[in-house]
Amino acid sequence: MSTIATPLAEVPLDWKLPYRGKVGMACLIIAESAIFTIFVVAYLFYVGKSLTGPTPREVLETPIFYTICLLSSSLTIHFAGRFLERGKRGAFLLLWLLTIALGALFLYGTGQEWHRLIYERGLTISTNLFGTTYYSLVGLHAFHVTAGLIMLTIVLLFGLAGRVGQEQSARIDVLSLYWHFVDAVWVVVFTVVYVLGR
Repeated sequence: MSTIATPLAEVPLDWKLPYRGKVGMACLIIAESAIFTIFVVAYLFYVGKSLTGPTPREVLETPIFYTICLLSSSLTIHFAGRFLERGKRGAFLLLWLLTIALGALFLYGTGQEWHRLIYERGLTISTNLFGTTYYSLVGLHAFHVTAGLIMLTIVLLFGLAGRVGQEQSARIDVLSLYWHFVDAVWVVVFTVVYVLGR
């Protein structure tokens, strides 16, 4: 049996290792996806099994406006990164600030919903299985949004101080990956809680 040998001269030598920041973020996203999967499965398993009310159909209102805000922030952070790559710091900072504002609006909407559910509808984390799984799943997502907003705000402060330039665009892309992940997870959570779970 003969083998065909490829001369070394024909092997492309321009291959580079992937940027370690992206590799690290990809690993984090895979781990976080596993955690969210567990919470989503638990929510779906226990939905409709509460012995007492209130039920999702009775108390949940679909947060369409706040969902649009969060999903729009994926666009703003993407274009912010592209502007930074081109050296347009002013446009970058403006879109970065808009991303933070949209994320903060989403968190505000989550807080408003929880306030209404707790004080008007009497649904707490210990009320029934629905309350436990709802607050755990939505709360886990809200925690990730909060962590993202903290990181985005730190970048904004460094940007306003003139410390973020074109040379940091690869790092900004890594942070953008996290934010896109948070938005993608919300699509799943929204579908499970507000569409399938009702």
